[in-house]
Amino acid sequence: MRPRLGSVQLAASAAWTLSGNDNGTMITAAPRLYPHMWSWDTAFISIGLAHLNADRAVRELETLLAAQWRTGMLPHIVFSEGGGYFPGPQRWGAAELNPDAPSAPRTSGICQPPVHAVALRRIVDIGRGSAAVERLLREGWPRLYRWHEWLVRHRDPHGTGLLAIVHGWESGMDNSPRWDVPYAAVTPGEDLPPYVRVDRGLVAAGEAERPSDPEYDRYLWLIEEMRKVRYDADQVVRTSTFLVGDVFVTALFALASEVLAELGEEGGQPSWQVRQLRGWARRSRAAVAAAYDPDTGLARDRDLRTGEWLTSRTIAGFAPLLCGGLSDVDDERLLASLSGPDWAGHPDLFAAIPPSVSPNDPGFRPREYWRGPAWPVLAWLFGWAFERRGWTEHASRLRTECLRLVADGTFAEYYHPLTGEPLGSRQQSWTATVVLDWLHTV
Repeated sequence: MRPRLGSVQLAASAAWTLSGNDNGTMITAAPRLYPHMWSWDTAFISIGLAHLNADRAVRELETLLAAQWRTGMLPHIVFSEGGGYFPGPQRWGAAELNPDAPSAPRTSGICQPPVHAVALRRIVDIGRGSAAVERLLREGWPRLYRWHEWLVRHRDPHGTGLLAIVHGWESGMDNSPRWDVPYAAVTPGEDLPPYVRVDRGLVAAGEAERPSDPEYDRYLWLIEEMRKVRYDADQVVRTSTFLVGDVFVTALFALASEVLAELGEEGGQPSWQVRQLRGWARRSRAAVAAAYDPDTGLARDRDLRTGEWLTSRTIAGFAPLLCGGLSDVDDERLLASLSGPDWAGHPDLFAAIPPSVSPNDPGFRPREYWRGPAWPVLAWLFGWAFERRGWTEHASRLRTECLRLVADGTFAEYYHPLTGEPLGSRQQSWTATVVLDWLHTV
């Protein structure tokens, strides 16, 4: 029988988790498996922190923004002084190879989904009136504008609004079935430097829950390809074996660009930049709508090396619900599918939230990372977008069901969707922080 904490105990445990993961300069993503700062994790973490201490939330987001490359890119990892993670800063070699990368703190050479404007929106709403929050709105906004501008300049190779990723890690959904086809074209060279993984030893059932060794070979080979062109953004896009138009990242970009435009208006930022953000949002919304397949009822990614649409049945297929762009009829169809028996309404689920892959899909693997488990952070993201779009009943249902899933207080990275068993890393900061936001939302 799984323990079930009450709301007060759960909130106190979440706050304790964030405090325990604080190394003095950053809230690490998790105490053992992820002892550094991850870009999109930090966006969510700062939201939960705002309920505890608005100034601390501001400092967290400012720490990430201080590691921004001179080009405008926000790196996917900002390394702390500690080790314990592979690949670490030496394997990336970003600062040694590219003068636009900061030498301190050290960073990786790729990015992650652009959810930071959503975090800024929540921090402003939660901590309104705080001098630190006003400073973040004033000084952080231009940095986020430059981040969005970098994505438009360097990750929209066809000028259609469909943003490209050059590594599955950039999607945040590292080993999702979404990437099986493009990863199959990645052939590691004989000069791939040797390596020793540390992740499996830090997860209870490491081999069953983590990516395989062949997958890791491909991950690291893509880094080697980037190193060879010294992380030059345009060269990376031209030469990377892996280049995929990511419909989920594109939808998040469209959503975040609209949010950033609204914040820019509130903060008195240049009107031409606000207009530009809205234009970028419109173009990316249109790209997401164009990726929607009425036959399957899901949006698709596109392999930009082959031109093929990628049709795996994953949670990313519901990307249009985040940013809009479809007709009301198609929106209703997508919402019905999300809550239907192939997804959140599957009768065998522990909690009625959509897992990362449909339980009815032949490739469903309920314990394996992005190939089946349920991720509370994604439930929060869809719920927040649904509230924004006026779908309050759908948002409330996600909140209620996900709080039931995480009520044991382990704050796992992800959960077995059929049994509710906590999987992956425990005491994961972004799980604790979205729980805090839910518990403070009436």
